[in-house]
Amino acid sequence: MTEYKPRVVGAPNTLEHRVYIEDSTGKVVSPFHDIPLYANAEKTIYNMVVEIPRWTNAKLEISKDEAFNPIKQDVKKGKLRYVRNCFPHHGYIWNYGAFPQTWEDPTSVHPDTKAKGDNDPLDVCEIGETVGYTGQVKQVKVLGTMALLDEGETDWKVIVIDVNDPLAPKLNDIEDVEKLLPGLLRATNEWFRIYKIPDGKPENNFAFSGEAKNKKYATEVINETHEAWHRLITKAVPNKGESYDVTTVNTTVADSPYKVGTDSAEYKSVPASAPKPPGPIDPSIDKWFFISGQPNL
Repeated sequence: MTEYKPRVVGAPNTLEHRVYIEDSTGKVVSPFHDIPLYANAEKTIYNMVVEIPRWTNAKLEISKDEAFNPIKQDVKKGKLRYVRNCFPHHGYIWNYGAFPQTWEDPTSVHPDTKAKGDNDPLDVCEIGETVGYTGQVKQVKVLGTMALLDEGETDWKVIVIDVNDPLAPKLNDIEDVEKLLPGLLRATNEWFRIYKIPDGKPENNFAFSGEAKNKKYATEVINETHEAWHRLITKAVPNKGESYDVTTVNTTVADSPYKVGTDSAEYKSVPASAPKPPGPIDPSIDKWFFISGQPNL
């Protein structure tokens, strides 16, 4: 199994901060396109890229518009984005990230959610006991999924657990989560419903009345988004359109016309490792928000 490590550039909590991913040889790879979705030959274990460690607030995500898709902090109206602490939750309540080699096609309406994809890699909530780090590549097993409807788009949230977690052998499907980690699915539903309210946005909605679908259903979603990604990376669909624009440069996908070598201008533009101490965070990010209402379950 290939080992990956982050290449950190700049100071966290600044506009310049980037986290690239290196393989075991030190070559930069795209966490969107180059890291394999499957971590074993049986396709039962998956690679997950950690964007946001549990208990943190900075909204970090895989960039879709920069070569090799580094992880960077989202920006809105020129300001770095942080999620608010909606009592009793502090920051993100799982290790949050994405599956590589997946894409939620914004031109395709899902038959069950009746909404188009959100143009991102598939989101993942890893529920193990260990706090991850940005740029970590975890091997995980799939347990289920929720379907958030975010501003009219389908935004799947796949529930997984690190295969090395002590509870992993006992967690095999979504019902096991409620048995062994009571309240976590309800908290997950609540978190996604309310986390944008402090910023003046309405409560989010879910498909399936907020129900978490099982492992079989989640696996089908993963397969669909993996196939959509393959259409994108092989130019079966264009990488530019009215509703999306995704950087598809990669170094490993054999049948991709966007594949480049390490001697390419795109590769040579990747900066060297240059980590810096974190920048300051506005103290208001630590504020509690008390939001009334019951989970939609």
